[in-house]
Amino acid sequence: MFKVDKINQNGFSFLELKNTDENSIARICLNEGGRLLEFTFNTIAIVKDVPSFEYRNSYASAILFPFANRIENGKYTFNDKNYQFNCNEDGGRNALHGLVYNKEFQFKEEEISANKCAVTLCYQEDKKTKGFPFTYKIYATYTLTKEGLSLSIRVKNTDTYSFPFTLGWHPYFFCEDLQNSSLSFTSDKKIAFDKNLITKGIEGYKGDSVFKIEDKQLDDCFILDNNKIDFKTVKYQLEITSNLKENFLQMYTPKGLPLIAIEPMTGVSNSFNNKIGLQVLEPNTSYSLTWNVKINNN
Repeated sequence: MFKVDKINQNGFSFLELKNTDENSIARICLNEGGRLLEFTFNTIAIVKDVPSFEYRNSYASAILFPFANRIENGKYTFNDKNYQFNCNEDGGRNALHGLVYNKEFQFKEEEISANKCAVTLCYQEDKKTKGFPFTYKIYATYTLTKEGLSLSIRVKNTDTYSFPFTLGWHPYFFCEDLQNSSLSFTSDKKIAFDKNLITKGIEGYKGDSVFKIEDKQLDDCFILDNNKIDFKTVKYQLEITSNLKENFLQMYTPKGLPLIAIEPMTGVSNSFNNKIGLQVLEPNTSYSLTWNVKINNN
């Protein structure tokens, strides 16, 4: 049976999507950008909050908007005007992971049927900040099914001016045996970073279709040839797909933790300046996408 629970605990508001027949649960925190806090599927932990890896440092499962990853020195030019984001990265070098990861989302509606349950959240920005002086609404819909979980995002430009944007999602997947796990994706192009993880160009990639994690410390970005990423572990396999034609993959492994960030994005680091994946949303129009996570237990 599918159900949705609303929970208030220690000053935080949570939504829990449950399939009680199969012991599956997705827990969402409204106060921290509407992020996916935990996801258990058929009793297997897929996304798990690690207390020693605080959200202010991890951005775990954050929704990234109006940009994913970094903007160099927080500076960009759009329509012949110069803008300056707050540089929130440690050390104050760059703007990092957008503007909504720490905003409080509001619960809007739920949908429950025999085959799924879903919740829709919304954050409305009415204040024009110095770095991004535009207003917008961003809706996030999480749907739990018997196959897995999906996240659908819709952004509406409520301003009278157009604005630039990219979108990303920053989930960390829990895996106690990363060394024997692997990723599969199709790509022949990789993003070249400088020492501050700012995009400096695109280079060819001739790696195997199966990317073995082993003991690699990852912080890599690829331009995908299709919309599919597979992650295989000892306990489970998952498939991430999107409804987009142009897809980017960022991978990151925090040192010493049983986690890997597999981040689908619509653009790359410093997209507001290099224009890779950058889109423009006109006034009173919307942009939508869906990321699907399909799980197969081993």
